[in-house]
This record gives sequence, C-alpha cells and structure tokens, in this order.
Amino acid sequence: MNIRFLLAAAFLSFAAHAQAEVVLVAHPGVGLSSLPQSQVSRLFFGQARQFPNGTAALPLDVSGAVKDQFAQQVLKKSPEQVEKYWARMIFTGKAKPPREVKAGDVKAMVASTPGAISYLDRSLVDGSVKVIDITAD
Repeated sequence: MNIRFLLAAAFLSFAAHAQAEVVLVAHPGVGLSSLPQSQVSRLFFGQARQFPNGTAALPLDVSGAVKDQFAQQVLKKSPEQVEKYWARMIFTGKAKPPREVKAGDVKAMVASTPGAISYLDRSLVDGSVKVIDITAD
C-alpha cells in the first residue's frame, strides 16, 4: 500500500475521533432534562451525591479517550488536573473517584442503573439512556 494513503487514512481517522461530541447521559428515570455545568462538576468530583431534585446520583467515568474529552469539554480541566485532584482526594481519604466503566459497557450500565450518570459520544446515544443538557451557571 502507498504510505501516503496510509498516513491520510490515519489522519482522517484521528480527525474524526477528535471531533466526536461528548454528551451527558443518565438513567431515563432521573427526572431531569438539564444540569448546570457546576453541578455536573460537583457530581464527577465527588462533591455532590444527589441530583438537584434529591435523587441519588451515581456518576460513572468512562475509560479511554472520551474521558479526556469529558474532562476538557465539560469539567473544564485537563486530564492531568483531574488525575491530580483524585490523587489528593484518595490520599487524604476525603473522597473516592467515580467507578470507571469500559466505553463499550457504559450505555448498558447507565440504562440499567437507577441514578446513573455518565457520558458518551453522541453517535452512540439511543432511547435506552436520557441525554442531559449542560447549561451555563
């Protein structure tokens, strides 16, 4: 095969992956259609254990590149900043990070777990999970 063709294919694959839109998803029974960005951060940084409506929340992190995208786009932190935060929380015993789920398992896990909230590439969303809009504070 032509090396230029392989390089072009790799670049296009990377560009398509880098442009994926990460959306917040929750169990359909959560009863919310939106959350302020600060509340999303509080949930995923272990600073809140409930949704604003009082329902218990179970945030789930996703392994892989989508986790880095979520950190940057939604939490407004670099992956390194998130890692350092959790290292500090674990070391001091103040909090435990959200359970990490394989990317291929997260949709089924959210769909079957009351109170679950996580994130997915928009292209993977179907009727089994509820998209939660993230609003400005």
